[in-house]
Amino acid sequence: MSTELKRIILEMGTGNDLYGEDYTKAAKRAVQDALHHSSLTIFKSLDIDPNSMQIELNLAAQSPEKIDLEEVASTLPYGQVTPKGIKGGLNIYDEVTDRTTVIVNAGIIVRLAL
Repeated sequence: MSTELKRIILEMGTGNDLYGEDYTKAAKRAVQDALHHSSLTIFKSLDIDPNSMQIELNLAAQSPEKIDLEEVASTLPYGQVTPKGIKGGLNIYDEVTDRTTVIVNAGIIVRLAL
């Protein structure tokens, strides 16, 4: 039996912080958005421990260095998470309020040894 890691899931989400320019808050919302698109019945159906998942957490933001990667990774309920911040996302400046809305994209890749 092979124990090679195989990619089985890709989920995507988007999160924002409208007023505080909090990249971590926006990233956590992006992860929650991605999770709400999933129902992972495969684990119970196949009697697989969900903590055996290897999770690659990609977070795209205009200032990825401002994301607390470990805090965001801790919001995932299962698996071994490897978070990474990358350049992307979107900032939208509002000249009337002098505030910037931060938008972060999350790409969650799950691999299992099969």
